[in-house]
Amino acid sequence: MPIADKLVLSRQRHLKWAAFDVLEVILMIICGVLLFGFSTTVMFDIVTRTIGHPWLWLQEVTSTFFIYAVFIGAAVATRRNDHLYLTAFAEALHGKARIIAEFLIRFVVLGVAFCLVYFGYINFLRGFSSFRMPSLTPIASLYAAIPISGFLIGLFTVEQLVNGWRKGFDHPEPPEELLAITPINTLKPGGGR
Repeated sequence: MPIADKLVLSRQRHLKWAAFDVLEVILMIICGVLLFGFSTTVMFDIVTRTIGHPWLWLQEVTSTFFIYAVFIGAAVATRRNDHLYLTAFAEALHGKARIIAEFLIRFVVLGVAFCLVYFGYINFLRGFSSFRMPSLTPIASLYAAIPISGFLIGLFTVEQLVNGWRKGFDHPEPPEELLAITPINTLKPGGGR
């Protein structure tokens, strides 16, 4: 699957399960569609307001694209280890200090994921009593992104915790040139082929 080779990072393969690569590809595509949709609706909103005939429903669509892009993007960034982590701090450490820092960071993220799921679900249920204007869509349609994101963040954090415990967190990364030309399914943990 050539698109997966471009969308799934080869970096830190020892912390990832191949089974979740397809999920990462799907989420990356969804994020791209959401970003494109957000940009397009903002442009149409500006154009329609400039010509004096605003489409009021565009604001609802724009906010939906934006909110889902933020929360789904946070989940993908968690899998890619690009977000929600103090990676620079943890990567500067070695040995037991690195393991402790990596676990502490991920347990904090796991706590945040739990709060997103729990309180996001409560917010989602309450959102059926409020409606967006002018479509009268329940605001719960926006709040659904929060527990979904929390579940995905928790899933990817557990993946990294299990693999970090089994294989360790401190693995040398292959050179960037090798990462750029090597399909993800041929890299072994530790950077070799």
